[in-house]
Amino acid sequence: MDLTGLHHVTAITARPADNRRFYTGALGLRLVKKTVNQDDTTAYHLFYADAQASPGSDLTFFDFPVPPAQRGTHSIVTTALRVTGQDSLAWWLERLRAEGAANVGEIEEWHGRAALRFEDAEGQRLVLVDDGGAGEGHAWDRSPVPPEHQIRGLGPITISVPDLRRTRLVLEEVMNMRETGSYPAPGSATNTVHVFSMGPGGVTAEIHVAVEPGLPFAREGAGAVHHVAFRTPDREQLTAWAERTRMAGLRTSGEVERYYFRSLYFREPNGILFEIATDGPGFTVDEPLESLGEKLSLPPFLEPNRAQIEANLKPI
Repeated sequence: MDLTGLHHVTAITARPADNRRFYTGALGLRLVKKTVNQDDTTAYHLFYADAQASPGSDLTFFDFPVPPAQRGTHSIVTTALRVTGQDSLAWWLERLRAEGAANVGEIEEWHGRAALRFEDAEGQRLVLVDDGGAGEGHAWDRSPVPPEHQIRGLGPITISVPDLRRTRLVLEEVMNMRETGSYPAPGSATNTVHVFSMGPGGVTAEIHVAVEPGLPFAREGAGAVHHVAFRTPDREQLTAWAERTRMAGLRTSGEVERYYFRSLYFREPNGILFEIATDGPGFTVDEPLESLGEKLSLPPFLEPNRAQIEANLKPI
């Protein structure tokens, strides 16, 4: 039983209108679902993805009115987004500078792949990585970014932990990942990043674990990542993962019905929140593909409260 790659990454914004402008405007992603946090319906949950709203392309945000995050370990620190080719990275370098992205770096080599680091206005740390054409990608014809340069989906996610031992145990013995490489942590002469691969491996199915014992504990807030989700094909497989994690002694949420997918949540030993999510039924379960994200969508169990929910949301 293997996880098949990354499903989505969920981060935090305190400025949802600005967030929407940046991710759909500057980055050219498609807003494929405008809904609410099912555990706190006063907050938006915005999903940005490719044209088909494919699993593995979702970068999502909770709208929480919180102060900026404090960076540190025990956290998810970087989200990679896939593009194809050095020409695309060169194009993005100019675009990100022109669009006012923060801390735009230079094109660099990152674990054998060309990459470009930058941040959004709230300090969300992102990196564009050349995927060499690997993995799915569905260009959106209404994106302001030309099809050949569009973001194709999620690349590797980097987490920071002070101690690898217990995290490695969960990744390898519970989640069936395998260590496939390592490299020096950026900006450090002593710290190492360990690469773990799942399922088919490669740029769409890696988690990078930076071992950084000297850093303070991270504090969650705007600009932080809330959790990372991994793909499993269907509900039957999710049930098997629920049993596997239970048998390993991990405390989990049990299976949670999110309507667009079904989920299982647990924390790895350094406190980072992981989710395993099913590929389906997907975002077209309640609205047509051609009009995804154009209105507020609510799962059936929240629909009776639509008027109250809409009254508590800020316009974006």
